[in-house]
Amino acid sequence: MIFRLRRRSLARGILLSVGAFFGSLRLAGFPHIEQLRSSHWQIAALLAAAWGMAETARCLRRKWSLYHAGVLIMLYTDLLILATIVALMTLT
Repeated sequence: MIFRLRRRSLARGILLSVGAFFGSLRLAGFPHIEQLRSSHWQIAALLAAAWGMAETARCLRRKWSLYHAGVLIMLYTDLLILATIVALMTLT
């Protein structure tokens, strides 16, 4: 179900966002805090995180329920991931 792009998948959205976050951290040189730097390849991670957020937003339902609330929390998490990637891109 994750690989069927026409179907809604919350797991696909989460995996894209979290994978983009860890990829962006690795591109910034994360394990070595003293060597943090910006990379032009982080734009790809930003696009992957935005795609993950769009996939998560596709899973929203019209009627409010606890599932809807959980998806909203995941959207806020995706927004924080996007902000973190942008912050990592502004490093010198």
